[in-house]
Amino acid sequence: MAANKDNRVYIEDLSGHVGEEVTVKGWLYNKRSGGKIQFLLVRDGTGIVQAVMLKNEVSPAHFELAEKLTQESSIEVTGLVRTDQRAPGGVELTVTSLALVHLAQEYPITPKEHGIEFLMDHRHLWLRSSRQHAILRIRSEIIRLCRQFFDERGFTLVDSPILTPASVEGTTTLFETDYFEEKAYLSQSGQLYAEAAAMALGKVYCFGPTFRAEKSKTRRHLMEFWMIEPEVAYNTSADNMALQEAFVSFVVQEVLKRRRAELAVLERDVNKLAGVVPPFPRLSYDEAVAVLKENGSDIQWGDDFGADDETLLSSRYDKPLIVYNYPAAIKAFYMQPDPQRPEVALCNDMLAPEGYGEIIGGGQRIHELELLEERIRQHGLPEENYRWYLDLRRYGSVPHAGFGMGIERFVAWICGLHHVRETIPFPRLLNRIYP
Repeated sequence: MAANKDNRVYIEDLSGHVGEEVTVKGWLYNKRSGGKIQFLLVRDGTGIVQAVMLKNEVSPAHFELAEKLTQESSIEVTGLVRTDQRAPGGVELTVTSLALVHLAQEYPITPKEHGIEFLMDHRHLWLRSSRQHAILRIRSEIIRLCRQFFDERGFTLVDSPILTPASVEGTTTLFETDYFEEKAYLSQSGQLYAEAAAMALGKVYCFGPTFRAEKSKTRRHLMEFWMIEPEVAYNTSADNMALQEAFVSFVVQEVLKRRRAELAVLERDVNKLAGVVPPFPRLSYDEAVAVLKENGSDIQWGDDFGADDETLLSSRYDKPLIVYNYPAAIKAFYMQPDPQRPEVALCNDMLAPEGYGEIIGGGQRIHELELLEERIRQHGLPEENYRWYLDLRRYGSVPHAGFGMGIERFVAWICGLHHVRETIPFPRLLNRIYP
């Protein structure tokens, strides 16, 4: 990238301007001094560069200004780019001039240890740290790769509504709001609308925010999170699981290629990700229950898995584990029953290794009108709100399948984070809606 008219260059591009005088516009990340020399660490969002200021090579006013700079003051630094393999990015700036844009007040986040609640209260400032930079860059890369995977395979992106009249995952976790004298809810998932789009376009995916009013304080839960949800006409549950394998392995391997530097900042053991390639291990629900019982669990057939169960199952493998054919009674109303065993549904969860839990849930959808009507009644759902969804079974119904992957849990796994609160710029937790 060439410098613009005022010679501004982004830090990530400095290596292409060795020997040139350029201007970096950013913020003071840190500094240290040694009498007649000032070392300014400057960040601009694309990276950090060390700017070296020698007292006898700049004006007294510029050197005095450098001494007064506070952490996170916004500055414009002009200097000569030179190679230094010891420096971040392999280059340094030898400063020729310094301009102050804004002198920051005493910065609340310092190199000392801070409690998590303090950091979350200052999340708008915490984002400036190198660790948070790395996480959010990896998040951005993951989202880009998710879209690339489906775009390159002929899927059409469709935008599902955030305000909906109906539940997807159960009525107990809905955020309710007024909608011109009617009740509306914040979307739990775009799946039902993606199904409609798949009947028109064949292969589709939606991507957007989803909301769950779960009174949960676990390290895996947020009230607001982002989900990517593909849906494919004529796909079976087997097709769906194969698509999940290809999708997850593609994203993981591309992140390893493109974001090694950020993973290094996070001290992530990339060897634990390098082997994430198909085929993934698979267990039926029946087999999974047997494994849990062998390991001392008192789980009974028909129970859903808790976090400890998922951790025990997935810890046996170094790749994500696919558990399939759960009891229909513990799955959503729209899941297709196995024609050979109607008590189980043609569905699956994908459990990430290292204790990160479910990252994907999906399955084949009921395509028979009468069966879907019966399930809606069994779940006590208002049939009027699903009239349009039932129309999909009246006019050209076909077998179809899809899944949803939560971005935040996926990011937590890839980055090796203990809690999902760091995987999104401004997390919404049970006890937090600020900032």
